[in-house]
Amino acid sequence: MTADTDTDTPAAATILVAEDDRAIRFSLACSLKAEGYRVLEAGDGAEALARIAADRPDAVLLDLKMPVKDGFAVLEALGPALAELPVIVITAYGGSSAAIEAMRHGAYDYLTKPFDLDEVQLTLKRALRQRELASEVKALRARSIGEPDEEKEAEAGTEPDLVGRSPAMRAVFKAIGLAAATDAAVLIVGESGTGKELVAAALHRHSNRGGGPFIRVNCGALPEGLVESELFGHERGAFTGADRQKPGRFERAAGGTIFLDEVAELPASAQAKLLRVLQQREFERVGGTETLRSDARVIAATHRDLPAEVAAGRFREDLFYRLDVVRIVIPPLRDRPEDIVPLAEHILRRVERRHGWGGLSLSPEALATIKERPWPGNVRQLENALARAAIAARGRPILPEHLDAGGRPEPALAAAAAEPADDSDPMPLRALLAEVERAAIERALRACHGNRTKTAERLGISRRQLFEKIKEYDLSP
Repeated sequence: MTADTDTDTPAAATILVAEDDRAIRFSLACSLKAEGYRVLEAGDGAEALARIAADRPDAVLLDLKMPVKDGFAVLEALGPALAELPVIVITAYGGSSAAIEAMRHGAYDYLTKPFDLDEVQLTLKRALRQRELASEVKALRARSIGEPDEEKEAEAGTEPDLVGRSPAMRAVFKAIGLAAATDAAVLIVGESGTGKELVAAALHRHSNRGGGPFIRVNCGALPEGLVESELFGHERGAFTGADRQKPGRFERAAGGTIFLDEVAELPASAQAKLLRVLQQREFERVGGTETLRSDARVIAATHRDLPAEVAAGRFREDLFYRLDVVRIVIPPLRDRPEDIVPLAEHILRRVERRHGWGGLSLSPEALATIKERPWPGNVRQLENALARAAIAARGRPILPEHLDAGGRPEPALAAAAAEPADDSDPMPLRALLAEVERAAIERALRACHGNRTKTAERLGISRRQLFEKIKEYDLSP
């Protein structure tokens, strides 16, 4: 059996089959030759390394358990070369720690015995496509050496945290510059995931307080009974468990900036104390009588509509006006689509540095995919999606299937991200994801007229995984 011919086969590609079982090696070789590949063979790990050095194959099918040198020894010997040479390991136990270790050592993917020849062909085509993209990226970067650009500034460590070329983001940068020159309170407004903390950090860094502390407080994450203690500190014995004096966040921010993220979540008692700090620059620790002075600059942020919160009686009007001296509004990502590509490049460079990878890039198809998406979770959602995709691609060029199983977010998932949760009708995350996955598989099966090989390729999973999901969700092809 061979794979469907609806995708192009890189006929000139050379594949090394390293497998000590002659029957399996013969079967793989015949299947690959039928698809137009040039096939090399090796019966043990030492021979495999010799063939790789002498013949420079385009991809390797590598059994983990072989004489002389096993598959792990081969992966270790190849080391950095795995970034450009996709190695698909073969193991008898799909869920074993051996398969996990092989992936950790840089293998492109793994197949379990007994394997499906369609699955071999599909995995191999994806691997060769990524290798081709990696070579293109390497060539493009080599040609661009010596050209001053933002990427080289990032490598030198001078790239700013905030990224954007749209008029809306240029307005944000201008507002940061104007506000940084003063000590006025700043209110940053924007949807979740737009980068409010980055704006606050930039304000602090570019102000005359840049050498002082920058203290972050997530007001929504503080237990209600400890909000005042965290913000203003407490004296020993102030409450059960207060076995020592503790300075609050305002004390620790002396000479610098305190950033109150999600300020709308503060309870009424803390709002009153915060108003006093803004008006009179003074406060007392919980359980204390000494009046302390605060010179910290206050920057607040929220994703809520504060005027509406004031009208509903949930937020003090006088506090709102004290915080809203300078307002910076961060637009959602859907309103600045021209920023998606530079943001993606910035995120990938950061992932490269974190994992020690090089040449991480988006394929043209993946680039088109991210441009099409609405990104209801804004920059944070884009960052998480690209980080997961980079790990799935293991440092190689990212394809659409690495971004998610269905190639684009399902409507149910997008709606869940865009709309507030209804506490009266909770749905566990696992159940929500299962519904999304089931819908994606059903739609792909319909689009491919029940052809399981094409469906698996469309979803970016193996035929074996597709069979398991069809059985799990009791689907009919």
